[in-house]
Amino acid sequence: MSGLSAEQRHQLIQRILEAVDPRLVPALREELARPGPRLMPAPEQTLAIAGHRSAGKTRLLPMVSALLGRQGLDLDAELERRSGRSLREWVALDTQGFREAERSLFLELPRGSIVAVGGGFLSNHPEALDSSYTLLVPVSFETYRERLLADTTRPRLSPGMSLDEELHSIYHQRQALHARVPTVSLADFLRAFAPSESKP
Repeated sequence: MSGLSAEQRHQLIQRILEAVDPRLVPALREELARPGPRLMPAPEQTLAIAGHRSAGKTRLLPMVSALLGRQGLDLDAELERRSGRSLREWVALDTQGFREAERSLFLELPRGSIVAVGGGFLSNHPEALDSSYTLLVPVSFETYRERLLADTTRPRLSPGMSLDEELHSIYHQRQALHARVPTVSLADFLRAFAPSESKP
């Protein structure tokens, strides 16, 4: 754990809760206030921040990094920087090439990294996460749909469907795939940094 004071950790936990899907925050606060696992990643273990598109993974990255005192990396942003291509164009023209590149880059990163991975990583590369601590950022379908309908910069994944049909299909397909991968819930992660006697 980083050398943060109890008050600094408390403030970061509050900021993380404010950054996730607001529809889920009341239930998350209740869960965090109850006794439960306190699942801290090992120092040499890569922490992958994973979940659906628009769940808030990139937004959580600096706060999770601050809690652990480690540098964070956004995998999609790093792929764009290295390739000089936009993800929207890359996924549209060469989805398989993009998937290979994101898996390869993730596996090249030093152990102990903190990485926000793209929305398709968990369902496309579960084996790449075998030795990682995979933190699942939750998002309801309603919030997912609202955010992606409003964000025209993201690549279409099933352009043969209407956008509404695509969002419904991809969300529920990935939800089922995510359930098969060992992940750590946000509450179990945050509980490791909260004083036992305090309630968020």
